Amino acid sequence: MSVLPAPTVRLGDSFARTLPELALPWQAEAAPEPRLLALNEPLAAGLGLDAAALRTPEGLQLLVGTGVPDGANPVAQAYAGHQFGGFTPRLGDGRALLLGELTGPDGALRDLHLKGSGRTPFARGGDGLAAVGPMLREYLVAEAMHALGIPTTRSLAVVATGRAVRRETLLPGAVLARVASSHLRVGTFQYARTSGDDALLRRLADYAIERHGVPVADAENRYLALFESVLAAQASLVARWMLVGFVHGVMNTDNMTISGETIDYGPCAFMEAFDPDTVYSSIDEGGRYRYRNQPLAAEWNLARLAEALLPLFAEDTQEAIALAEGALSRFRPLYDAAWSDGMRAKLGLPSDVDEAVVAGLVEDLLALLQADHVDHTSFYRRLAEAARGAAEPARLLFLDLVGFDAWLARWRALGPDGAAMDRVNPLYIPRNHLVEEALDAATAGDLGPFEALAAVLAAPFDERPGLERYAAPAPQDFGATFRTFCGT
Repeated sequence: MSVLPAPTVRLGDSFARTLPELALPWQAEAAPEPRLLALNEPLAAGLGLDAAALRTPEGLQLLVGTGVPDGANPVAQAYAGHQFGGFTPRLGDGRALLLGELTGPDGALRDLHLKGSGRTPFARGGDGLAAVGPMLREYLVAEAMHALGIPTTRSLAVVATGRAVRRETLLPGAVLARVASSHLRVGTFQYARTSGDDALLRRLADYAIERHGVPVADAENRYLALFESVLAAQASLVARWMLVGFVHGVMNTDNMTISGETIDYGPCAFMEAFDPDTVYSSIDEGGRYRYRNQPLAAEWNLARLAEALLPLFAEDTQEAIALAEGALSRFRPLYDAAWSDGMRAKLGLPSDVDEAVVAGLVEDLLALLQADHVDHTSFYRRLAEAARGAAEPARLLFLDLVGFDAWLARWRALGPDGAAMDRVNPLYIPRNHLVEEALDAATAGDLGPFEALAAVLAAPFDERPGLERYAAPAPQDFGATFRTFCGT
């Protein structure tokens, strides 16, 4: 595998060349004293990058955007978006830059993108900067999601800038370098549609089809095929979120990717005690994006994507609407199937168990978990022990022992496979109290807790001695008041 030292990294600019109306050439602000806080060496190797070169002064300049390679064309991307239901026609990368596209050893294009690199014309009054804590949070959670097998943007590096950032107090600043299949969003298509330029919208759709390899060769309607591919990817993605208890927190249309990768880990968190109304985001005062609403929010966002694509579906508006509605109607069945299959796997049930039986077990189990405030993650690992004959660890989580014992008997009668359950139910997730502990320490200059937590989360299914605290739920008084923030 060929590797390129940081000063000779090659960055393509297909997005900027193909869609200049959506790409504003821009430069990162200076970083007075760049210092590497985290580097994802396995990811770097997978991209054909030399990790040692990225640690050099020249490599750090690349990772904060102040030392881009010759021929690179850094841009701030333009997009629109519905934010908590209200439409804003011009959002864009207010504190981010697309440095360009890397071509990995596999030949695939991947965006190299920065957060916290300074103000752009899209900043809308913000300072364009980011603090160490939120950037390390995204690094941790994105890589945890990857280890869980959930499609996501990836974290390449976090570099402290040597510049203070003013929030409630002065905090040390940082830049996150992240990697994605692309940063095309529902909001990107909304921006193109709002421009009134159908030729731009078509070029954007054609670029998305080519960039993400959407199979359109045999499709009667290539743009409907694009929409259906996004819909299927998002149905699968959100089902996976729900299965592990992930709460995104800010599912605006500018935070939904065309690729089906999770993006923008701001006010996000993993659910502790099972509660469908769980909200962690400080800005989601009405609970629009609470845990239970995430499939509905995804479907709503996809409807907005369909609206943006209407001129491409058909020349006749009524025909286009009918095509959009027909495609959108497939979201719920796809989501339900992904959720049902995932819950069957979490419960270790054989494939020949009737779907109605599985659905009844799941419905009754979730009611028991909610009523007794049972920890969502540790329960399924303890339940796997019950499949192997040791029911007491799971029973100890419940107050309603009569109800749980009755459910347990029904489940055991179906012959669950405990080993199979351990392969899909994580033991270690980014527990909120551990994440906060790691970020507080890192902000104060101690990266030890962050590095230890990152190492644990890299293998979430493998039980290891001495890591019991990483598998334990948060203290009881922690979850009731815990909130996450967007970092701006």
